[in-house]
Amino acid sequence: MKRVSISGSLRENVGKKDANKQRSEEKVVCVLYGGEKQVHFTIDEKQFKRISHTPDVYIVDLSIGGEAHSAILQAVQFHPVSDKPLHADFLEILDGRPVKVVIPVRYEGAAPGVLKGGILNKKLRNIPVKGFSKDIPENFVISISKLKIGMSIKIKDINFGPLTPLMDGNSLVVGVKATRGAIIADDEEEEEAEA
Repeated sequence: MKRVSISGSLRENVGKKDANKQRSEEKVVCVLYGGEKQVHFTIDEKQFKRISHTPDVYIVDLSIGGEAHSAILQAVQFHPVSDKPLHADFLEILDGRPVKVVIPVRYEGAAPGVLKGGILNKKLRNIPVKGFSKDIPENFVISISKLKIGMSIKIKDINFGPLTPLMDGNSLVVGVKATRGAIIADDEEEEEAEA
């Protein structure tokens, strides 16, 4: 998994008034949890966008008040109008403790069903999993090169290795749906084969 280093500043005061002041100075209010105690800090908005405006998942090496922490970004709250980041939660990575993280999905290849007129239905853009940070990949690569019309790939069809998917095994990941033109083409091929 990719790593990025970000420095933050400890918050002296914790409260709504101070949070609004920090946001007016273009800082994102953050909390680091999962360790011995919660750490309240801020990150410069420009630095924060490196990890919030990307589909990639990073291990973030945080430097806060002279202390180093490894963490994963868990949740971000955005302003409903301006879309500016308001608040972020980071989960500290500790040895021997699994983490929950959402991993992006990357599709690879060309589906034969689409070439015959079907429609590719990409149901999932990412998959939540649980596991140790050393086992977490940058993304899940899913090959669609064997998908014919009516075929699909579900969560249970993917090899997650030591990771545990946090979704039902029957959840659809990707599939090829039939269209009227595709069905007619298939019927014509069958009639030609019979003749």
